[in-house]
Amino acid sequence: MSTYVSGPYTSGRLLRDVRAVEDAITQEFLERGPTTNPTDQKSMTERMLDVSQGRNSVIFDDQGNPSIMVRVPAYTLDLVGLGDYRTLHPAFIVDGNAVPEFWVGKYQASRAGSGSTQRAVSLRGLDPWAAIDFDNARNAVLDKNGDGPGHWHLMTNAEWAAIALWCYANGYYPRGNNQYGRDYTRTDEKGSATYVTGGNIGRVGGGTGPVGWSHDGTPFGIWDLNGNVWEWVGGFRLNDGEIHILPNNDAALSTADQSADSPQWRAIMPDGTLVEPGTDGTLKFDATGANGAGNPILNTKVESQSTGNESANVLFRDLQAAPGVDVPPVLRQLGIAPIGSGQPGRLYVRNIGERLSRRGGAWADSSNAGAFALALILAPAYSDYISGFRAAFVI
Repeated sequence: MSTYVSGPYTSGRLLRDVRAVEDAITQEFLERGPTTNPTDQKSMTERMLDVSQGRNSVIFDDQGNPSIMVRVPAYTLDLVGLGDYRTLHPAFIVDGNAVPEFWVGKYQASRAGSGSTQRAVSLRGLDPWAAIDFDNARNAVLDKNGDGPGHWHLMTNAEWAAIALWCYANGYYPRGNNQYGRDYTRTDEKGSATYVTGGNIGRVGGGTGPVGWSHDGTPFGIWDLNGNVWEWVGGFRLNDGEIHILPNNDAALSTADQSADSPQWRAIMPDGTLVEPGTDGTLKFDATGANGAGNPILNTKVESQSTGNESANVLFRDLQAAPGVDVPPVLRQLGIAPIGSGQPGRLYVRNIGERLSRRGGAWADSSNAGAFALALILAPAYSDYISGFRAAFVI
């Protein structure tokens, strides 16, 4: 691995040195495969922690595959204007217990290995793993779990929302690959192409865009939350338009059941109470047009349901509730309903059958991509070349 020396940094040197360490880790992985020697693992982890001032680390999976991860420390709801200082954001409550942090892949997941050895990794510069359905994406992360402490898992909607709301509260919205390899608002900002289609750049390598493509505008942030590929997230779905969640961040548990008939799914009443799916008066996504088209609206009934072909869409920030329907705080906390005008991205809804959630947008979505972009249109078994995912980890 290349030489790295700890020391003080200018912002430019800091970015160069962070990338030098990350690129060395990626290169070593590409040349040698998994790292199983505990001493080598410790060296990689310490280098990453040091150069990032403790905000990034390297976490190894059951095979010794390294992933570069970003620490997201716990915060209370007052920080994002959605509650008081005594209440944690739901992403920091797992199985009824408060957690001090979760770790999320700095980069969209890439593929390592094949067959039974296939695993998701988070490494800079690699092509995002796309054309994968929800269950296979989730399994590619769950298979990383070994005998050690903690839970590898598909990034959850609660975790995504916690990060997006942090961006909103701090007035910073990451740019990204949302216009064929570049950002539509800053066409001088480009990533390194890893997939070209129809003569246009599609995907770019994770973290190859400028620092403005990280969630906090620093070299330590989470890259590509805006565009590149849509990301499957766990713990949130629609079933015939009814909104279902796993409570808090229970979807982070490696034992969480997110199957179609799981008894762990909960529907939501307008007062925020979690109830059994199918209970009368739960919150649903209805539509303003015929056959589930037009704009999606929050309602307690589905009066306009898709036939399976139509879908509704609206800018996320413009989502409305039907007259007389209350929007409980939990929907805003989970990034399912807006809290203000500065929340970029578009909401897409198909309110028939089981529809799992994707976030962030893809490379051709321009202004429709963004930290709050949300798509609820695909069935679990569907895959396409604009859909990927991200690994996360919680102890």
